[in-house]
Amino acid sequence: MQSLDYTTRTELEAAAFRRLLRHLDAHKEVQNIELMNLADFCRNCLSKWLVAEAEERGESLDYEAAREYVYGMPYSEWKAHYQAKATPEQLAAFEARQAQQQG
Repeated sequence: MQSLDYTTRTELEAAAFRRLLRHLDAHKEVQNIELMNLADFCRNCLSKWLVAEAEERGESLDYEAAREYVYGMPYSEWKAHYQAKATPEQLAAFEARQAQQQG
């Protein structure tokens, strides 16, 4: 990647990000808590990162607009159709991960 010019590298990174979003969209059964437990990020994190990157560049990006982009629909709609209630095991794993990061 270091041998690529800045524009080409940026275009490849953007294309990979869009592919990640398509992949997540194709796998709506993968719950955010599972992503958090396994990879320490989720769809909401991606949305927050978009907002933060916009702010660093002096742009304004609404968090809900970023979530709609990441989820491919309004978050409330995605949540109603695809978000399952977290299991006690998932919640325990999430809490253990959070405690480990704070400790």
